[in-house]
Amino acid sequence: MKKIVAAKLHGIYITECELNYHGSITLDPDHCELAGIMPMEFVEIWNKQSGARISTYVIYGERGSNCCIVNGAAARTCQAGDQIIICSSDYRDASALTEMTPKVVTFERDNSVAEVLEYRTRRNARGWYDFEIVDLATEEKQPIPLMGRAAN
Repeated sequence: MKKIVAAKLHGIYITECELNYHGSITLDPDHCELAGIMPMEFVEIWNKQSGARISTYVIYGERGSNCCIVNGAAARTCQAGDQIIICSSDYRDASALTEMTPKVVTFERDNSVAEVLEYRTRRNARGWYDFEIVDLATEEKQPIPLMGRAAN
């Protein structure tokens, strides 16, 4: 079994931190439903400002609020205004990779949705994996960064 990305809220901004709450992260259900993240689902949170990485579970907040509230002990790892990545995952047999199409929702500064992307992985004629990121609004492929390699 492999741990595989199932959904992401990429670049959402923390609207509040609530230390004196049970724990979890409170999210707008509209955002979660676009990506496929369920209430009570465990997620990883990666803070782009502090570098903190935490794991917690999702609770749904007010629909349409654009909220992203980090609760409980996790509130000590971030501040309102920090930009984070929220990632859910699934354990699957590696052969199921080509059957998955994780959704990635990106955000504007006010936490309105900027774009909804989809990760697509397929096997090519050589049996190797081909990976692409597709903007679902336009069906256009997004460039995949080279991560420090020189482009030819």
